[in-house]
Amino acid sequence: MVYISLLPGAIAELFAHASESRVITLADRYGLMAALLEDDLSRDEQDSINRLLQALQRGTCQAVDELSSLATAY
Repeated sequence: MVYISLLPGAIAELFAHASESRVITLADRYGLMAALLEDDLSRDEQDSINRLLQALQRGTCQAVDELSSLATAY
């Protein structure tokens, strides 16, 4: 059996990053999935997840198939 555990502050960090970049990456979506499988999310974490999902629904944030939204310099 696989146990999924979020890092402390992961939802707040994901929310802040998505709010700034206006994108939710593939890695972010996996983080959201893991968060939704948690049984002990705080009310603030639940509200943050709901806001992200609403932003996706309204189109103010978009889901992208990239692993990261950080630009890489070569």
